[in-house]
Amino acid sequence: MKILLTGSTGYIGRRLLPDIVEAGHQVVCPVRDKRRFDFDDFDDEFLNSVEVIECDFLDLESLEKLPKDIDAAYYLIHSLTSDSKEFSKLEASTAEHFVNYINSTKAVQVVYLGGIANDEELSDHLSSRQNVEEILKNSNAKLTVLRSAIIIGSGGASFEIIRDLVEKLPVMIAPKWLNSRCQPIGIYNVMQYLSGVLGNKKAYDKTFDIGGKDILTYKEMLLQFAEVRGLKRYILTVPVLTIKLSSLWLYLVTSTSYRLARNLVDSMKNEVIVRDDSIEDVVPIEKLSYKESLERTFLRIDQKQVVSSWKDSFSNPNFSSTFLQQFEAPKHGCFKDHKNYTFDRDPKEVIENVWAIGGDRGWYYGNFLWKIRGFLDKLVGGVGLRRGRRSPNDLKGGDALDFWRVLYANKEECRLLLFAEMKLPGDAWLEFRIKPNGTKYCLIQTATFRPLGLWGRLYWYLVFPFHGFIFKNMAKNIISYQVK
Repeated sequence: MKILLTGSTGYIGRRLLPDIVEAGHQVVCPVRDKRRFDFDDFDDEFLNSVEVIECDFLDLESLEKLPKDIDAAYYLIHSLTSDSKEFSKLEASTAEHFVNYINSTKAVQVVYLGGIANDEELSDHLSSRQNVEEILKNSNAKLTVLRSAIIIGSGGASFEIIRDLVEKLPVMIAPKWLNSRCQPIGIYNVMQYLSGVLGNKKAYDKTFDIGGKDILTYKEMLLQFAEVRGLKRYILTVPVLTIKLSSLWLYLVTSTSYRLARNLVDSMKNEVIVRDDSIEDVVPIEKLSYKESLERTFLRIDQKQVVSSWKDSFSNPNFSSTFLQQFEAPKHGCFKDHKNYTFDRDPKEVIENVWAIGGDRGWYYGNFLWKIRGFLDKLVGGVGLRRGRRSPNDLKGGDALDFWRVLYANKEECRLLLFAEMKLPGDAWLEFRIKPNGTKYCLIQTATFRPLGLWGRLYWYLVFPFHGFIFKNMAKNIISYQVK
């Protein structure tokens, strides 16, 4: 079959793509920017079964590029991590445009992954998911809905937030919603369900709840996570934390954005447990327990096989759909800090150090100062430094890297360009290049800042003295760093 896979660069879609191709299907992947598609991760034989087309489901005209001869489609688009206050309207518009397109094709099935919504009073997030579901029912194709509980997998938002809380806080004071029940499901089981319903007539025009083997409170999830990690943790639940205070607390102590924290905390008032297990008759699988899902997840992390992460979704409202096409930092109206250092070491070793910057490796100098800067950014509503990175040694365009975003990453060219997502009175870029210099090589490190008004210029002059020793020593240590 010919399958349309929306969200192929997202957390779920990126993992589902290999499963669909290996099942023998041709796959069409609509993406907003081809540079975010992982062409380098696949061989030529795999890519022969994949067609990548640039379009945006918020732009009706761009959808004219998509083929009409598809047999089925996956709808995996959502705006949960968006900072937009109107994410529900964005989700509705996107779904409506998708339906208009599907009705112009010969598709016989649409598969949609939403959230379990069995309560009468739903959070904004779950209400939006349910509204999308209703919109998708207007398509001519048969709709298969999988309503999922919390998904546990490497790089997943829920998993990473739980990990932050458990591994960083020996004692937690948490809201009463921590006693709400949920039925977490491993990403492995989610993939089995998504693959199993495709072309399965028993799943046509059906809605299924999907969850794992265990029904747990959020508190039990945190404590069992601690057991798996060999940690002793204490949790006190109190009734006085409002949704806003709980969201702020979660935002400050984890890597999440405030918008995502607010959506997650708001959703915790709803129980997300499977009430109809009829999916077991349609796609019979062996469901994993919560602890089994955690163990599989950490095995993936230990093997450095985190193929996708929620952190790579674009939450910055200032990003245009073409921002990844910015191959160069601007030259005019900017302040620049250049650091050039010649070295005679193997340039491949130095570029590997550049590619490992941030995350657990840190920034090679003044990591404590970088952490302070990240904490200050969090206080003013920025992304902070806790996002880390998808992989410890791999970078691609669109990756989140602490409070930076990768614009361009090319090892063959020995060039990395980052854009700052921290709160600033202007825009900032950080670039690394390695070029031959006679019989030696030169590391060229350039910080560029385009100020916004008087405050932007004042900010540059205030931080410039710190650049003098932080950026200088960072560049020197990138050259000299040896992996132990």
